[in-house]
Amino acid sequence: MIRSPTGKPIILAPVHPNLGIAAQFRRRLEREIEAMHRSLIYWIGAAYRAHPPVLAQDAASPANWLIRSMRGLDKRWNDRFDTLAPDLAAYFAKAAWQRSDASLAAALKRGGMTVKFRPTRAVNDALAANIAENVGLIKSIARQHLAQVEGMVMRSVQTGRDLQQLTNDLQKAFGVTRRRAAFIARDQNNKATAIITRVRQVEIGATQAVWLHSGGGREPRPSHVAQSGKLYDIRTGWFDRDEGKNGAWLWPGTAINCRCVSKVVIPGS
Repeated sequence: MIRSPTGKPIILAPVHPNLGIAAQFRRRLEREIEAMHRSLIYWIGAAYRAHPPVLAQDAASPANWLIRSMRGLDKRWNDRFDTLAPDLAAYFAKAAWQRSDASLAAALKRGGMTVKFRPTRAVNDALAANIAENVGLIKSIARQHLAQVEGMVMRSVQTGRDLQQLTNDLQKAFGVTRRRAAFIARDQNNKATAIITRVRQVEIGATQAVWLHSGGGREPRPSHVAQSGKLYDIRTGWFDRDEGKNGAWLWPGTAINCRCVSKVVIPGS
């Protein structure tokens, strides 16, 4: 258990998520999304030009040929994201873990305490859970985007719309998916940092921390603003009555789009 070298409690500086890690994560996702978008534009465009959709719907119609082509693109890109997700999720979760450990160790050192963090079962369990969540989110990027695109293709076939209108719709869907990927990268980086920091706080024997609202979001949670500057129990978290239908126990940075951080209290002698 870590104790303050002065004999009096010390409040350490907060551990902030590393913006560089989130930016790298976002760019990596964006490269895959852009490749998927270019592929869809090319092959759907080629299918439209070769087999313009008509209103007649029989097994041999151009419309059915176009739909079958879309199903092939679905499989290709869902498989690509399914293959990518585990390694990508693990890489960035571990990067957030290493950065969190380094930041907390530096804060402790500034307070006169030297700690060398090592892998522990609690950290590994927290990391595994974060990676699993991240894998699901990465896979969902392709699944949601492709489902939306398939719906656009189906509507175009049914109404006989031209290729230019469909291309415009695909471009809008691409923008939505890019913004969702950016959100996932930022939110998962925040969550990984928060989870690992909380585990390390418990491991060094701390029991209390100060909740600190980030002030960085466009629509801050009023309850988090009100909680800023107040102590909470690291082991149980803080109960936010406004979270969900019935409230929930939270730690800074663990709720969706929460950018709050904590300042751990190192007990005195």
